[in-house]
Amino acid sequence: MPAVQGGLIMARAPRGARFVTLNGVALPLTPEGFFLMGFDRDAENSAILTATFADGRTLDRTLAVAPGNWRIENVSANPTGGAKTTAEFAARRGAELDRINAARAKTTFGNGWRQAFIRPVAGRTSGLFGAQRIYNGTPGSYHSGMDIAAPNGTNFVAPADGVVTLAATDAFTLEGHLLMIDHGMGLNSAFLHCSELLVKEGDHVKQGQVIGRVGATGRASGPHLHWGMKWNNARIDPKLLIPAT
Repeated sequence: MPAVQGGLIMARAPRGARFVTLNGVALPLTPEGFFLMGFDRDAENSAILTATFADGRTLDRTLAVAPGNWRIENVSANPTGGAKTTAEFAARRGAELDRINAARAKTTFGNGWRQAFIRPVAGRTSGLFGAQRIYNGTPGSYHSGMDIAAPNGTNFVAPADGVVTLAATDAFTLEGHLLMIDHGMGLNSAFLHCSELLVKEGDHVKQGQVIGRVGATGRASGPHLHWGMKWNNARIDPKLLIPAT
């Protein structure tokens, strides 16, 4: 698979390599030498992959990173989501981000990242990764996942094995009821706007297991599932990991 903004690649280190770096940052290797590397929505147009061997030799490879094709999406939703005022939003948002960042910092050593990911719920793709969002005329940040429209209360499933690192039963301002799953090797999924969470923090979930229900909590114009993914600090487009539909 070629490198692309928002994309994820599984690769294998050359035989005898002691470690591998991407742009100077060391990547975890499995005992067989497999590793993951991802490219943020705003990644530079090239990256340097370096393998280092026991005798000190290094092997460099320059990867061309293809640009994404981002569009503008207008959304009829309150920019501050579940917060009624900007003051309320400011008062609540810091603690929410702390919980999200703490969940992403957890390491579970799972193997879900090795699986072929599946779509968590059937439905129309109503929002694309990377799109510039305009909320009721107010420009927002780019869209960090894919939206799948489905009726309120529809079950959704785990796209791959993992461990629940965050289950926000108290709705966040933007994400609403938020569920986060770590798939191992720095890769995690986030499911936003849920009406109900059916698993709790620390639970091990299997691919295809029902883990929550679609909703419209937080900043949402209607019921849908927002599925976001990150590999370390890079935001990944989930659509690139599942079969085309």
